Amino acid sequence: MPKVTPKKIEEKIELTVNAWEQLAPAKSFGSMTLAQFKAVVAASTNARAQIDQLQNQLTQAINQREDADNVSLAKIQLVVNGVLADPTEGPDGSVYEAMGYTRKSERKSGLTTKKKQTPIPPKP
Repeated sequence: MPKVTPKKIEEKIELTVNAWEQLAPAKSFGSMTLAQFKAVVAASTNARAQIDQLQNQLTQAINQREDADNVSLAKIQLVVNGVLADPTEGPDGSVYEAMGYTRKSERKSGLTTKKKQTPIPPKP
């Protein structure tokens, strides 16, 4: 049995209303007039409209957050640069470390020496 999704239900509502409006608007089906049927399915269509509106608001809020975050990151970089340039703090200061960075004195040099591998003697 195929899964009934919200999209398929929406399509069924639209098809039912359109067919009824175009082909038999004056008739009653299932003990309902077309107006009564529309009133019953209004809860479904109203909920869908509300979901669409909320999704649009969410998209807008996400875009606003991303724009604000870009401004915040630029200002953070200015502050960090200020800390690095400060003669009493600098790249080895506690403020720099508290901001989530590694103090210059605690950084590894990055240099590595490769160990010489001893060849494995063949088995006799």
